[in-house]
Amino acid sequence: MRIKLTLLVALFLNLVFANTSFANESNESLVRKAVSNNAPESTLAIAELRSQGPAGLEALRERYADEIERHIADPSASISVEWQRIAAALDAVSQQKDSYISGLYWYTDIREARKASLVSGKPILSLRLLGKLNEEFSCANSRFFRTVLYSNADVAKTLREQFILHWQSVRPAPRVTIDFGDGRKLERTVTGNSIHYILDSQGRPIDALPGLFGPQAFLRGLAEAGQVFRDLQGKDNTRRQSLLANYHRAQIRKISFDWYSDIAEIGGKPPQGFMVEQDQNGKAIAIAPLAVTKMITEVSILRSIMQGPELLGKITDEPAWTKIAALHLKDAKLDERSIGLIKRQTQDVLNDAVDSLNPAIRLDNLLQNFQRSIALDTVRNEYMLRTKLYGWLLTDPSRNDVDKLNERVYAALFLTPRSDAWLGLFSPETYTALEHGGVVKNQ
Repeated sequence: MRIKLTLLVALFLNLVFANTSFANESNESLVRKAVSNNAPESTLAIAELRSQGPAGLEALRERYADEIERHIADPSASISVEWQRIAAALDAVSQQKDSYISGLYWYTDIREARKASLVSGKPILSLRLLGKLNEEFSCANSRFFRTVLYSNADVAKTLREQFILHWQSVRPAPRVTIDFGDGRKLERTVTGNSIHYILDSQGRPIDALPGLFGPQAFLRGLAEAGQVFRDLQGKDNTRRQSLLANYHRAQIRKISFDWYSDIAEIGGKPPQGFMVEQDQNGKAIAIAPLAVTKMITEVSILRSIMQGPELLGKITDEPAWTKIAALHLKDAKLDERSIGLIKRQTQDVLNDAVDSLNPAIRLDNLLQNFQRSIALDTVRNEYMLRTKLYGWLLTDPSRNDVDKLNERVYAALFLTPRSDAWLGLFSPETYTALEHGGVVKNQ
């Protein structure tokens, strides 16, 4: 027993000495050791760079700038063992997979993000997701964020310069393997959604972008929320709540009018009982149902405001959504960096396909289909989900507590409540003709 205790003390002292010595090392030495093939050495160096925050990531990126740019410029470049170590070190320091393109540093402790926000005077962009952002098999939304948003040059620049970034896993992402029995397997994640919250330095929600948005729509949302963050600086709680309520009501009206205008543009018939108020220049300033209750309360006002999105949702069917999405394809346009990442991820699949279609044509088809899908997600998330969120931000008692608000978002907006351990994928009341219902318990 005494020998074991002595060994444990020696091991502890070695770890303390190693961490202390790494803390005193120059960044030049740390970034070199971070990509070492000596695992203990690289682990300690990466941890020290991570502890330095964005500066540690920037030191790593500067040292390997040439290799990073080469792989961004040429997605088909050969993957050397050295590059694998560089990419892995970048992902570990940044806590985001494929961070060699984005160059973004993510806090995983909201308390540290709040401290950074207070010091920098920047708002927090807090991502809540299924799985982890630094793992390949996080939920589909977060994987698309890495491709569509974080890899986009303009989005990455805005996030790097204007926001403190934070992510938090809500629960693991469900993962399924489909075995075809002939050596071929497909691995996928199933269900799950993600949301970006814009928070003040105390971690209180200002705005939110639920689900996937195209790059241009995402940038507009960030700009709007960033301006509100600046407008709230120095305001007491009463004034803060008043400004936020005005902003959220105005956003519901604005989104409703945009939705109303899109329906008119595709030749649809707007719902009955609507009026559109216009200013002296003929521009719409509000949209609301004609029928307004005589008893004016906060709840009745909200109900009146929310009737717009609710009625518009009832008349927007699947063909209408497709037509509306076509009006917003510019918002979903991918930039060269995002396309480069897609090329790298799919080149083997495109080249190995058994049909005679040219891989370049197949890639173009893939990109066009994906951009149409992004445009569809963008308008649905903006018109249907975001308006509901604004309603909650106006009246929900938990609107200043992002964790409680997020519980409601996942339960009532994404329909994946924490109480459902199976995320809707299994029910003991559904017969499968499999032993134990197909459930395999951990051994």
